[in-house]
Amino acid sequence: MKKFFSLLGMAILGGAITLGGYKMFIDENVVVESIQPNSSSIIRTNYNPAFNTNSTAIDAATIDFTLAAERTVHSVVHVKNTAIRTQSSPLDIFFGNGNGTRKFEQVGTGSGVIISADGYIVTNNHVIDNANNIEITLNNNKKYEAELIGTDKNNDIALLKINADVDLPYTPFANSDTIKIGEWVLAVGNPYNLTSTVTAGIVSAKGRDLEGNGNIESFIQTDAAVNPGNSGGALVNTRGELVGINTAISSKTGSFIGYSFAVPSNIAKKIVDDLLEFGAVQEAILGISIDPEYKEDGVKVGEVFYEEGANNSQLKSGDIIKEVNNVKISKFSELKGQLTSKRPGDNLDVVIERGGELISKTIVLNKKNTFISESLGLSLKDLSDKELKKYNLKGGAKIIENINRTLAYYGVEKGYIITEINKRPVLNASEALKAIENTNMNAGIPLYIEVINLKGETERYAIR
Repeated sequence: MKKFFSLLGMAILGGAITLGGYKMFIDENVVVESIQPNSSSIIRTNYNPAFNTNSTAIDAATIDFTLAAERTVHSVVHVKNTAIRTQSSPLDIFFGNGNGTRKFEQVGTGSGVIISADGYIVTNNHVIDNANNIEITLNNNKKYEAELIGTDKNNDIALLKINADVDLPYTPFANSDTIKIGEWVLAVGNPYNLTSTVTAGIVSAKGRDLEGNGNIESFIQTDAAVNPGNSGGALVNTRGELVGINTAISSKTGSFIGYSFAVPSNIAKKIVDDLLEFGAVQEAILGISIDPEYKEDGVKVGEVFYEEGANNSQLKSGDIIKEVNNVKISKFSELKGQLTSKRPGDNLDVVIERGGELISKTIVLNKKNTFISESLGLSLKDLSDKELKKYNLKGGAKIIENINRTLAYYGVEKGYIITEINKRPVLNASEALKAIENTNMNAGIPLYIEVINLKGETERYAIR
């Protein structure tokens, strides 16, 4: 009996030590991080169901990934960026060998996807950010220098171009709105510099909102294995069509532990089209604020910023958006994903709930005219024609939110109109944002602003 209790005590002690060790060394917060190491003819494809929709069950053993892998692996490329950095070196000054700085090369790698036979390539912005030189290596080991066509930092998408003597294999876009949770997908990329790596998984979630990832708020989540170096690679369906650009992982260790996230192909394609046609991303907005207190199914409208007669005056405060273009909207990230994939002037078929009744409306999207200054915590909006006429102005930017109230300390409040920044006229909210963010107040450089207050009087301030 004594022996039995001795063994039981040892077992309990061993379990306690194991649990304590797990809590101490394993059980820590999960962090989300980018997956990277320390007008041409864009192909439009129609979505065709992969399976017989009359069938209620799918035999996983009958799914063949080889066709999708074969179609994709030759169009996914290795992206190498080289940046020239400058580092302070006080020893150079001390020993008289230089001016106190030295230059060195910093190399980063990732993946990209060829989307047209003439050499256009989509990747993540963070893969090529601040690069002085971008080198593309194809699956056949041929190397090309790439030209940067344009970027969208908010959605972490960049467009590159290489010039080859032959038509290149490419991956066509699919409609990412039509993929379903549980659908098989493949992730193709170059993790840890291992070229042409293919992994399989399913779509785990759609419209995933990740904190700390800036403007990207509508990821496709999968359990296909994705690791550092996969950034910018392809997420494809079983037909080898592009449904997303692999971008981030959720990890305790920096390596894959079961969750990966991709920018939906509809968003990536829209950004590519904008960069090719306009040279910059055309942002479309509904012109509303969202009620953050609403936690039920749908998105509740807070405030409508457009005047009567504007495109979106059909929406009212308190409306609950339930559906957009036949896609169910359960949360803001899903609405954000729909808007990000559209242009100003596009129509949205919206189903709203108003007073307990479902109402269908067609709304024309407006061009973004509201911009947020992170440094001052301001939300700025272009002036309406009525406001320009009232104050006899050619331009300006209206403060519609004073988030962290930096300017409130000086007496500048919501509703004030900024007319000059650093003694130069401001034409719109976009110009005002650039002027504010380009002023390095952290280095002691003051920001000079001229405003019209709520009484119509002109005031001037030096913000330090």
